[in-house]
Amino acid sequence: MKTKLLWVVLLSSWLCDAQAPSGYYNSATGTGYTLKTQLYNIIKGHTDRGYAGLWTTYQTSDRDNQNENDNTIFDLYSENPNGIDPYNYFYSTDQCGTYAKEGDCYNREHMVPQSVFNSSSPMVSDAHFIPPTDGKVNGMRSDYPHGNVASTSWTSLNGSKLGTSAVSGYTGTVFEPNPAFKGDIARMYFYFATRYENVIASYTYPMFNKTSNQVFTTAFRDMLLAWHAADPVSAREIARNNAIYARQGNRNPFIDNPNYVNMIWGGGTSDTTPPSVPSNLIASSITATSFTLSWTASTDNVGVTGYNVYQNGSLKTTVTGTSTTVSGLTSSTTYSFTVKAKDAAGNISGSSTTLNVTTSSSAPTVSDLYFSEYVEGSSNNKALEITNRTGVSINLSAYSIKKQTNGAGSWSAGLTLSGTLANNGKYVIVNSSISTACYSSANVSTSATEMAYNGNDAVGLFKNGTLIDIIGTFNGGSANFSADETLRRKTTANVPKNTFNKTADWDIYTIDTCNDLGNKMSNENNIKDSSDISFDIYPNPAKGYFNISLNNFQKGFMVEIYSVLGNKVYENNDVTSQEINISNLQTGVYLIKISKDSETKIKKVIIN
Repeated sequence: MKTKLLWVVLLSSWLCDAQAPSGYYNSATGTGYTLKTQLYNIIKGHTDRGYAGLWTTYQTSDRDNQNENDNTIFDLYSENPNGIDPYNYFYSTDQCGTYAKEGDCYNREHMVPQSVFNSSSPMVSDAHFIPPTDGKVNGMRSDYPHGNVASTSWTSLNGSKLGTSAVSGYTGTVFEPNPAFKGDIARMYFYFATRYENVIASYTYPMFNKTSNQVFTTAFRDMLLAWHAADPVSAREIARNNAIYARQGNRNPFIDNPNYVNMIWGGGTSDTTPPSVPSNLIASSITATSFTLSWTASTDNVGVTGYNVYQNGSLKTTVTGTSTTVSGLTSSTTYSFTVKAKDAAGNISGSSTTLNVTTSSSAPTVSDLYFSEYVEGSSNNKALEITNRTGVSINLSAYSIKKQTNGAGSWSAGLTLSGTLANNGKYVIVNSSISTACYSSANVSTSATEMAYNGNDAVGLFKNGTLIDIIGTFNGGSANFSADETLRRKTTANVPKNTFNKTADWDIYTIDTCNDLGNKMSNENNIKDSSDISFDIYPNPAKGYFNISLNNFQKGFMVEIYSVLGNKVYENNDVTSQEINISNLQTGVYLIKISKDSETKIKKVIIN
């Protein structure tokens, strides 16, 4: 996590037993499983505060007083170790509750699922292995074991992921946390294995071997050892350990003395077997300057941790998944690519078979606007996205959307667009009855007939009455061309076409996939941040409204508000008041961008 690099240096000389009361570990004198039993006798018999008591424990144990230092709930499944968190939770007010998506509420995550021990006490309420986490991500993790993922099926907003197992000997689904918190979770497992040594041999779980000594299967043990080594104890873990000790009277010894882990379970990285060789290299989405490279995952007895990708024999990049986008290439040029896998023990596989990739010729000039996304979802979940890649801003008054009903008859009268679409901008039109879960930062929300289309209704983009781009086939008949799915334009098909080729030009997603709709803010690091514009935001955190205090306030300033995901949620091109009404915005973290002429300034505001 963000604080760890500093703390690794500060803690290295005094971490052992530094936070525990004097004499707490005096009886822990052995090694191996003897030491484990000695630690069990020290930490057993803690005070059980009850399942509901976890909420009270979180008041002091899991607050962010290290990273953003904003006293919000610290959530291992949503904390962003490299930037702004995708959302924040406030103690008590954001407890679950019900949830439908990330950011709705937080609940209690048993790292060892309750089903393993039949929700028995005191395990069900032991805060040392039950942190607060986002409800949606907790639900996606379900009862799956933690492990390294080979092929990802779902990814959370902070990079935690669900997918097929890369852990040797286990072929089921696993949940892999963000690497910044793998050590935190490993030490929770080691705590559980020690605190419940007296009963754990009776528990059935993919990670366990039904013994009271080693507890874990060899593959999962070695994986946890690798996680523990790669992600050392942090200041936040130490503070959490102290707070839980104050509540329930026992400690996690592997936070107080990380050396206990290897003294009991060994180093875990002396296996020298390399991963299997990556296979089936495939190139897709080839353009003049880039393409997507993918391959079949390697297997390993410890666990694959990443892949080295080589371009013409030189290391190009290192990734944790089984695909990567290779960019910065030259058009009409052939390149050779190979991939090697590496594991938690530092072993590297042999090289894959070479894949030769030839980039396409220079991309065609984008002459006009085009449809870039089409949502034909459940009920009224209908949305269209239009993109401008022409290199200049476009006045939309000459454009309209029309539809044909059931593949026959004439085009509708048309929904006329308005406003200006900047270069690289996106314009979103949604059915006014679209569900909240699918709603984006729409430019137009309307009940017009053009946005009540079905999967056999061709939809056209017209300019001055002439068709320039189409989804579906005009006079194509009543058969569906795209029902209950989302279509996104391929990067290789970014020019308008008056004929529809679904296979060649569109990527297909499942029903009600709508997370990519909307105008996106440029990367914050690429925006000129001028010291000539000075402003303050108050109150912050805000509720219902906030004030912007501008230096030399006058007309001509532009205010834009973006969510941390990049969606524009507010814009005023000519601010005449210092008070901004935000009553329609959901709880979360937003970026405020103030612009005048070519100068900009960006600040963060939290909305409760």
